[in-house]
Amino acid sequence: MNKIEIIDKNGTIKASASGEEVSLVYRGVYEPGDAIVVTPGETPANYFMQLDDVGGVSVVYLTGAVRYEIPFGEKRTNLSPHTFLDDLHLLTLKKYPDFLQGVYRNLALNVWDQHGLINSFPHAVANVETRGEAVFAAQNAIDGVTANESHGEWPFESWGINMQDDAEITIEFGREVEIDRIVMYTRADFPHDNWWTQVTFAFSDGSSVDWPLEKQTLPHTLTFPKKRVTSLTMRDMKKAEDPSPFPALTQLEVYGREV
Repeated sequence: MNKIEIIDKNGTIKASASGEEVSLVYRGVYEPGDAIVVTPGETPANYFMQLDDVGGVSVVYLTGAVRYEIPFGEKRTNLSPHTFLDDLHLLTLKKYPDFLQGVYRNLALNVWDQHGLINSFPHAVANVETRGEAVFAAQNAIDGVTANESHGEWPFESWGINMQDDAEITIEFGREVEIDRIVMYTRADFPHDNWWTQVTFAFSDGSSVDWPLEKQTLPHTLTFPKKRVTSLTMRDMKKAEDPSPFPALTQLEVYGREV
């Protein structure tokens, strides 16, 4: 049995729904300290999950219960300003059907990723985020938003590396998947931004690839023979010789299939 609960800062359940296909309609205003707790009936498994009707549905691989903290203040600047607002919300959860398991898709997409989130994949982690601000968090690189001609609040959130030469970002899939294509949107707020002339992708199978890049607004695409991995890391980014010290990543898409 799948379940979604909305819990306040004291652990009191404000709303709850359960079933094989869950649709929780919450008529209320979120308050600081509120959290959404998703408890899947079967793990590990893929699910369609929607934590707010504004953000839409993501396919997530769940390995246990997930606690998502409702963001307030600066922590919500990387989300659409309509997300989690007002007094009517729709949250959904249902099992991803077997007949879709072999579909070729972006396995890195997760609208509902968050710092410190466990049991939910894909999940993005990085060794640096500019000033610790939400608009430069690692999760922005897998949220599906590809607007890259500016920087700052939604829809121009990005992963910012704080000018750190050894910056790395890792996408964790939570299980073995088969991939053969990466599509990357580098931030292109020129002349404010710099750009990378080369990046390296290191895969969990021990292989890696160096990827030369050009200065551009359009996405970069890398294809390679199919490989089975549980994660990948972008690292060793080579900055162009440009006065700007600010290269950044808007979106990382990783295409493939379930194993």
